[in-house]
Amino acid sequence: MLPGIGVFGTGAVAKILVPFLRDKGFSVEAIWGVTLQETEAIAKELKIPFFTNKIDDVLLKKNVNLVFIVCAPNLHAQISVKALGIGKHVVCDKPAGLCQAEALKMVRAAQYYPTLISIVNHSLRFLPAFSHMRKSIQEGYLGDPEELTLIDVRVQMGPLIGESYNWLCDDTMGGGTLTLVGSHVIDLVSFLTGQKVVKVHGVLRTFVEETPKVNGIRKISAPDFCTFQLQMEKGLLVTATLNNHLPGPCFNQEIYVCSKRGYLVVRGGDLHGRLHKATNKSYLDDEGKRPHDEDVIYVDVEDLSCASSVIPKPYVKGLCKMISALKEAFLPVKEQMDWVKEPVRAAATFEDGQRVQAIMEALRQSNEDGCWTTVQLLTEPPDPNPALSAAVRRTAISLQ
Repeated sequence: MLPGIGVFGTGAVAKILVPFLRDKGFSVEAIWGVTLQETEAIAKELKIPFFTNKIDDVLLKKNVNLVFIVCAPNLHAQISVKALGIGKHVVCDKPAGLCQAEALKMVRAAQYYPTLISIVNHSLRFLPAFSHMRKSIQEGYLGDPEELTLIDVRVQMGPLIGESYNWLCDDTMGGGTLTLVGSHVIDLVSFLTGQKVVKVHGVLRTFVEETPKVNGIRKISAPDFCTFQLQMEKGLLVTATLNNHLPGPCFNQEIYVCSKRGYLVVRGGDLHGRLHKATNKSYLDDEGKRPHDEDVIYVDVEDLSCASSVIPKPYVKGLCKMISALKEAFLPVKEQMDWVKEPVRAAATFEDGQRVQAIMEALRQSNEDGCWTTVQLLTEPPDPNPALSAAVRRTAISLQ
């Protein structure tokens, strides 16, 4: 039995998400938005029976058992923790909150309720090209997976901001290419290799501070360009360049994984590979010679029923595959809240979301300091008032 769905958010992701959910057999029962007027308009457009601008109204509906959080990042932690606390499954859009402290709250809530689904929408994990890339790495196409040398990422796309000033324009509210695109890249490299990031170096820039539609007293602070290097725990180096300066809704993404034997590359949704001739004995053709062309490992020929000009196709397709995996997780069981883990095993957990936050915080620090920065994972909530705590400690010591 598939659970009823509650959707938090009225943006572009919600408009893509709802038709996908219905296509897979889910019933979308309720939607939440910031303003009642906007939420009512979206609810009518998407034919959702219940709409509200109060978070609890969605969470407390009996027929809502799984919530999709696709609103502004400042509400991700609050809604996730509250939803898990009253027994609802949670799928949260990236990033996991605004900072590590918020992500840690989400992690602890997920650990406290392990029988509930709690995943972050890093949808590239479910894109078939990357599933095949990970499998090829594990099966030794490039040799020993621990001997990978370099991952090189290039993402070029149009602006991420819209027609009006909102959270997408503000770096501190979760806008910008590092948070919205870089988070996917950071999560993906760990997913592909199984390695953790230990040190980072990054450069973030906001080149476009005004547009014809967003100008005046408010400036855009969200970075529209970033380049960063990640040092992985076993020596693997990741380089990434993310650029939002292309005109219009265009999107080019290339991800190379290299070793001394050769490389694998995902372009768009297709996976290719090529090995150096000296190490190519197991991949010879009938005549014992190596063709100059790349190996075609996977070609994405599946067409999307719901495309978007706002969200790049690989992310939309990954989201669709993730919803299919959720359906497989719930379908075999008879009780509405029961599920099986295997179909969603590849999904990013809240712990993965916190690690991505830790890396992004280190990258921002590196950008400020201009040097390599070690990734620090938070294990305890930060002290809200360190000066007061220090005074209390001093008083306790003097009383002794």
